[in-house]
Amino acid sequence: MLRPLALAGCLALLAGCSTPSYDRDTEVSGRGYRAEGTASYYGRAHHGKKTASGERFNQHALTAAHRTLPFGTRVKVTNLNNGRSVVVRINDRGPFHRGRIIDVSRAAAEQLNMLRSGTAPVRLESLD
Repeated sequence: MLRPLALAGCLALLAGCSTPSYDRDTEVSGRGYRAEGTASYYGRAHHGKKTASGERFNQHALTAAHRTLPFGTRVKVTNLNNGRSVVVRINDRGPFHRGRIIDVSRAAAEQLNMLRSGTAPVRLESLD
């Protein structure tokens, strides 16, 4: 009798661990998405390679990678260190580095004035 109850308790605990850490509505629409965290950029080494959306990555375009926002979503990225902002279009998945919320193209990083540092604290706001 005790063994089935223990098994049921373990299964319930494991089911709670599988819950995604993001809002499912945001994943579907991107509407109203706002977040703050660290941005990084990717450029020369990835230039010309296929993105998760199937496009070729262009380091000179205003694009970005985000883990869950739909491809095509336009996002305003504001550098919290200097107030500079840029609008990018999501066309890839990432970043895959712990603690980062967006990877922007080299062109976007230039506009945000974060090339030297490589990362910056940012605010994201979806426009779509």
